Amino acid sequence: MASFRIVFGFFLSWWGTYLLALLDATMLFFLPCGIDAVVIYLAARHGMFFWLYPLLATAGSVTGASITFWVGRKLGEIGLERVLPARRLERLRRRVRKQGAAYMALAALLPPPFPLTPFVLTCGALDVNKWIFFVTFAAMRLIRFGTEATLARIYGRNVLRVLESNEFQIVVAGFIVIAILGTTVSAVLLWRRTRSPRLRTA
Repeated sequence: MASFRIVFGFFLSWWGTYLLALLDATMLFFLPCGIDAVVIYLAARHGMFFWLYPLLATAGSVTGASITFWVGRKLGEIGLERVLPARRLERLRRRVRKQGAAYMALAALLPPPFPLTPFVLTCGALDVNKWIFFVTFAAMRLIRFGTEATLARIYGRNVLRVLESNEFQIVVAGFIVIAILGTTVSAVLLWRRTRSPRLRTA
């Protein structure tokens, strides 16, 4: 269990769940499936209060997404071109305009590697209706985290056995490397793009 606590120990609480979910929906933090692992672990460990963690994770995720959405609004379509690669931006733009709320639901429900943050940024930049967006987003996140917590509650002992196994500790060690590299790369790329000559002369 050592590796799991090294990575997630700070977040293994009710407030930590909220904070990790918030960070997970922002532009800089990168830890694939981190919030899912925390929700599953806490729901399995504290069976009586398993319902609390999906609510906290959903609230944190909506808060983080609102920050990302606001950044997208401020950037606008022109500014967004300096933050996201052109090919990805064009693909997201087409999907948001064509599929609307259905695509919002899919984005909020699917785990990595689905690009949630670029999608939220694009929705903000394209001036998507914020009420439709956040109601849909919150509902889908609650379904995702609620399903995970319910299964963890039902299969609690087996879940904890897996999380405490040596094999899982190796996986967690890999996540440490991915988180460090991913967060660093995201921060560097964002800094370079926002410091580009086009942005300074815009």
